[in-house]
Amino acid sequence: MKEIVEKLRRIEAEQKRRKEGDFLAAYNTGERVHEKQLAFHKCKKRNRWVFGGNRSGKTECGAVECVYMARGIHPYRENKKEVCGWVVSLSAQVQRDVAQKKILRYLRRDWIEDIVMLSGRKDSPEHGVIDFIRVKNVLGGSSVIGFKSCDQGRDKFQGTSLDFVWFDEEPPQDVYAECRMRVVDKKGDIFGTMTPLKGLTFVYNEIYLNRHNDPEVWYEFVEWRDNPYLDEGEIAALEASMDERALQARKYGKFVSDSAGLVYPEFDEQVHVIEPFAVPKEWQDTISIDPGLNNPLSAHWYAVDFDDNVYVIAEHYEAGRDIDYHAEALKRICEELGWHTDSRGRICALIDSAAKQRTLGSVKSVVELFYERGILVNPNVEKDLFSGIARVKSYLNRRNGLPNLYIFRSCVHLIRELKGYYWGSGDAPRKVDDHSLDEMRYYLMTRPKKTPAVEEKTAIQRDKEKRIRGLAKKRFEH
Repeated sequence: MKEIVEKLRRIEAEQKRRKEGDFLAAYNTGERVHEKQLAFHKCKKRNRWVFGGNRSGKTECGAVECVYMARGIHPYRENKKEVCGWVVSLSAQVQRDVAQKKILRYLRRDWIEDIVMLSGRKDSPEHGVIDFIRVKNVLGGSSVIGFKSCDQGRDKFQGTSLDFVWFDEEPPQDVYAECRMRVVDKKGDIFGTMTPLKGLTFVYNEIYLNRHNDPEVWYEFVEWRDNPYLDEGEIAALEASMDERALQARKYGKFVSDSAGLVYPEFDEQVHVIEPFAVPKEWQDTISIDPGLNNPLSAHWYAVDFDDNVYVIAEHYEAGRDIDYHAEALKRICEELGWHTDSRGRICALIDSAAKQRTLGSVKSVVELFYERGILVNPNVEKDLFSGIARVKSYLNRRNGLPNLYIFRSCVHLIRELKGYYWGSGDAPRKVDDHSLDEMRYYLMTRPKKTPAVEEKTAIQRDKEKRIRGLAKKRFEH
């Protein structure tokens, strides 16, 4: 009973705040914010993105973040008494109908010093297009929230030093690049909230694929069911009206290719990527190498636990280096890991069978060159592409009863390649950025093929089956 009364009080308090026009207070109480919105606000990185389906709450958190900064009341960051930022929409009309509307929702009228309009009247700004809003900052200064639209062109985004830029939906690449320059002087923030309807654009490459390479990049996916305020019936109706491609983008906020699908859709960053930990010595297995000189040489260190789960625990990935450099790098990482060697102190590894070949420029093969440097590489690997892909999929699929594959977060190139590996024409993957994936296939194909464990039958089940077979035999004889 006490819990019910308390809940009613919270509802009444929220309704009162809404009536008074203080939607930010309602948001701050946690009654209107969901878990992934909160993760966005708490993140301290300077290039943050929320990829979300329509109606998932992504625009809400972008607008609130702007108001937090302008008012000097951010609950998770150091606040300034004077802040200047931009809200960037695709067009003036979209600005008026979406981002501007959200900002005005969370910015109480008594917090506004002035509004300058591009069109319309300042006493009813929601019906016009705003140029900028001057906001009272609680620390004693004043802040500016300016509004820009991408259809103005890159030139209109030059010259100003900013504390933040919020992209409401995906901007053109040149506008994004210009806005990044605007926040350099003040070490400001870029954040975006978008539904990825344009396919595999620069945001896919620079943000989604680059999260583990750039320490300042962060993103989160939000979907309809993350928003606790969406009606289940409405969700069901929307789902029924869309094809699979539209669902991936509009429900889940996922990037979808126009012409091809992911080779490894089973890969889930939230599941398969884990924080590094001290791996027991007895788990150490081997290293797998995809050689390259001008192209990147990719090497990963693999460990296996007592349940046969595979862990990718370290990475060496570099292009434009010679054998001496790569050999020293491999030895250095082995030393850092306390990696095991053979009885003669040599490092053992798998390598692409092409490394046995001697090129016109060398009288020795890559296998021989590594051997001379104390690295015993085994080129006898199974390279069948489709069998290898099937094997990788079996390790990524957590529902088939087989061992799993886990990748340390520090293996940034392998993670990037898994996320960006797409089928091309002719039923083959695109031969782009696959060096890490190749050597992972070589490694997994050397492991014994596993089959799901079969549950042992009870004595009762065995007796029942025996009786059934006996009855069937009698019917056949008659």
